[in-house]
Amino acid sequence: MVTTRTAQQFVNGELETSARTSTSIGPADGTVLGHYADADTAQGARAVAAARKAFEESDWSRDRRLRHRVLNALADGIDRRTEELITMLARENGKVLGEARFELSLTAPKLRYYAALALSEGGRAAEVSPGTVVSSVPEPTGVAGVIVPWNAPVVLSVRSFAPALAAGCTAVVKMPGQTGLVNGILHEVLADTPELPAGVLNSLSESGNEVAPLLVASPDVDVLSYTGSTRVGRMIMSEAATTLKRLSLELGGKNPMIVFDDADLDAVVPVLARAVTTFAGQFCMAGSRVLAQRGIAGELRERLAKALTDVRLGPGDDPASEVGPMIDAANAERVDRIVAAAERYAEIIVRGGLSEGGSAFYSPSLVEVDDPMTPIVQEEVFGPVATFEVFDTEADAVRLANITSYGLAASVWSRDVDRPRRVGRRLKAGTVWTNTWALVVDQFEEGGFKQSGVGRLNGLRGLEEFQEYKTYAHVAG
Repeated sequence: MVTTRTAQQFVNGELETSARTSTSIGPADGTVLGHYADADTAQGARAVAAARKAFEESDWSRDRRLRHRVLNALADGIDRRTEELITMLARENGKVLGEARFELSLTAPKLRYYAALALSEGGRAAEVSPGTVVSSVPEPTGVAGVIVPWNAPVVLSVRSFAPALAAGCTAVVKMPGQTGLVNGILHEVLADTPELPAGVLNSLSESGNEVAPLLVASPDVDVLSYTGSTRVGRMIMSEAATTLKRLSLELGGKNPMIVFDDADLDAVVPVLARAVTTFAGQFCMAGSRVLAQRGIAGELRERLAKALTDVRLGPGDDPASEVGPMIDAANAERVDRIVAAAERYAEIIVRGGLSEGGSAFYSPSLVEVDDPMTPIVQEEVFGPVATFEVFDTEADAVRLANITSYGLAASVWSRDVDRPRRVGRRLKAGTVWTNTWALVVDQFEEGGFKQSGVGRLNGLRGLEEFQEYKTYAHVAG
């Protein structure tokens, strides 16, 4: 399917083209899906200027009811285009239909959650001594820059710009070129929202690397929210130091799935298989490390190996597909090189591999390691690959789980009512699940410890990432 028009950008309240156009390629078979406007520095600068003007000269930052209406209207717009977005996500970034539907199911509710917070959050006040009243109130930080990854572009853009808008900021969003057509639908939703004032929310697709560095370096961008790799996150933190820009960074993960002897393997195995293969493993919260207690290690190894071997690969928009392609053939080849290198120091339980013909499909791999300091344990793979490690005691499990530089999430599997909380307290991770995986809700924060990030998204803290607090002191005259 080739689209008949070029997906556009959204700047200062209007859809517009760019000086250059790029092609969207379907990862399942390499066919051309369509074309999209591809932003450059000049267009990015105009978007920043529009956001700056809207913040400084309009009532947006002070009008809570307007922000509430706009966020709800955006949710309505997403609802109207949901089926179209699901189909294009499956075709353009390769995730299977169920995964695309899951992404969209999270998007409108997140907008409505922050619409409610726009009305309900507030500050504090107290008479600290007779006649002396002190109050502390939140104010929007200013212009927010948002840099979005390609693995879940719709919900991850909303996860950052919804709290920014709710707080009273204006925003410029840099969307990934790999999902230029999906982005174009989102831009049409913005343009079809008459309640949204011009300049408040601007969004650009970019295949290169011009707009993102502009957002990081610009003195007119006050706060930046980035989701992506730890390597790029470090670069952003270094560059943002020049302007002392406020940062929210959700970065990489090597997330341990800790399975104790008393776990229900009938419940564990299907979830672990999904944790390895969801989004073809291109997910910061992927269950990329399986830690098995020795008593059940043999059975878990066998059952998980079979589950990963049996998954059905296929195009994202085929209802029969269980795992779609990776984002492109180059990334599939990158993952294959990582697994091939691990063959020198690890036992390959399931050897995944590339499909013929240079496609982006990569079947899952399971690699057993004795040394947790090996590269495949320590470095993020970002593909459908998991390591298998055996432990004896709770202390061993905690030591292994904490042994990497990452700390995004972890999962603990046990029928013991006390063990998951006891172990969870010792895990250096921003989210710890018990007998489940990837449970994320709008009301509660997510984010990483250690090299997995700075700041939090979702929940009340997600709003506060885009706010400053001002204190007023009044003495009665």
